[in-house]
Amino acid sequence: MEETSAGGLVVDRSGEAPRGAVIARLNRAGRVEWCLPKGHLELDETPEQAAVREIEEETGIRGRILHGLGTIDYWFSVEGKRVHKHVHHYLLLATGGQLSTEGDPDHEAIDVAWVPLPELDQKLAFPNERRIAREASVRLLDSA
Repeated sequence: MEETSAGGLVVDRSGEAPRGAVIARLNRAGRVEWCLPKGHLELDETPEQAAVREIEEETGIRGRILHGLGTIDYWFSVEGKRVHKHVHHYLLLATGGQLSTEGDPDHEAIDVAWVPLPELDQKLAFPNERRIAREASVRLLDSA
């Protein structure tokens, strides 16, 4: 079974140091994991459109895509089925909104926080998302 999702890192550059919006979710074991917002594409959405929508739904922050950050793929099992998931990630610049999980229709996000970019390596639960966050930092430096 194949699944496609999109999301990424929305960054606020209005303060002294750039910071990214990340969400907390409960994993299957009931532990909190901080991760990048993401979700499934709907109907005929492009990955870019889905990323913008999902990030706003899960964080409350509207953003504009600056760069693609790559695709992560991994396998997992659910209800006895093997799933191959592809997640397209993007770097977005925050354009408005306020941190909130209230717009998340699936109620997967239990918390949301702004995290200074250098601290994302310690905050994010998954190595592949830490790599995406490092790539986002490099892209921001290159565009500064």
